Amino acid sequence: MVGKYKVITLCGSTRFKDEFLQVQKELSLKGNIVISVGLFGHADGEFENLITAEVKMMLDDMHKRKIDMADEIFVINKGGYIGESTKNEIEYAIKTGKRVNYLEPSS
Repeated sequence: MVGKYKVITLCGSTRFKDEFLQVQKELSLKGNIVISVGLFGHADGEFENLITAEVKMMLDDMHKRKIDMADEIFVINKGGYIGESTKNEIEYAIKTGKRVNYLEPSS
């Protein structure tokens, strides 16, 4: 299948690294271009000392630019968890006319 590929940006808590990688693989094998997070700060722990308030603000803004490039977003909401940054990303996606899909049914 060669042609127009849908672009999907993944959103969710970086504590769900395994789920991000699994969904990225599944969506890619279905013929989608997948944009993910730049790092897994919560899951990897090694970056926690580097993530100042300023860096967090920059990463959040960068993720909104990734949403701008996408046709839709896919929310990694394991156990129904959606944190504050992800809520903001969902609101931004809706405001900019992007479709929103979820790993687990949202409440």
